Amino acid sequence: MTRLAAIVLTLGALASLAQAQAPQSFRVISPIFGQLVTFSMPSNFIAAFENTKGGHYIREAVLRGESAQAWTQMITVTGEKGVAGNPGLTPEKFAGNIAGGFRAACPDSFGAKGLGTTKLGSFDAFIAVIGCGSVDSGPAKHSETALLVTVKGATDYYTIQWAERGTASDKAKVDDEKWTARLRELRPIDLCPIVAGEKAPYPSCVNKS
Repeated sequence: MTRLAAIVLTLGALASLAQAQAPQSFRVISPIFGQLVTFSMPSNFIAAFENTKGGHYIREAVLRGESAQAWTQMITVTGEKGVAGNPGLTPEKFAGNIAGGFRAACPDSFGAKGLGTTKLGSFDAFIAVIGCGSVDSGPAKHSETALLVTVKGATDYYTIQWAERGTASDKAKVDDEKWTARLRELRPIDLCPIVAGEKAPYPSCVNKS
């Protein structure tokens, strides 16, 4: 075997290994208040916490081996019942309310970058990256940055957030290209009607998109 052929075979083996190790995704479809919420979840995440309290729903997923208390990455889905009827509330303003919580936690290292308004299916949405360069919550100072997707449903508001913790810094790293890559991983993101009597895997929603 020539040296060039050996190099080609080695590169091919590395590419195959990288592809095999890349996390595959699976379709998540969940009934949350008035609609089904669907998106793609990387398969190296598992559900760690779920709760409905009054008109607020939350579900958190973390990397395998981590927990809802100690995590490096978390994908969170939330629902706020009935608030879509508020005429003064837009997906951008809804995202701004969440960003305000981040800013309050780290006024000196807060950062945000709007990725713009969009349509997810037929529903209005807004996408942004928000974060803290340094926060004190937890056992040690760390950064916490999140891709934030807010969606105005037929009656409710929903969010999907992909957050990451890392080493503390002077400013949140909201310009990193990995956030747009992660947005692609979450797609397709959509809302579907709840069909009476239909059970998982919700074929009406699967067939829609």
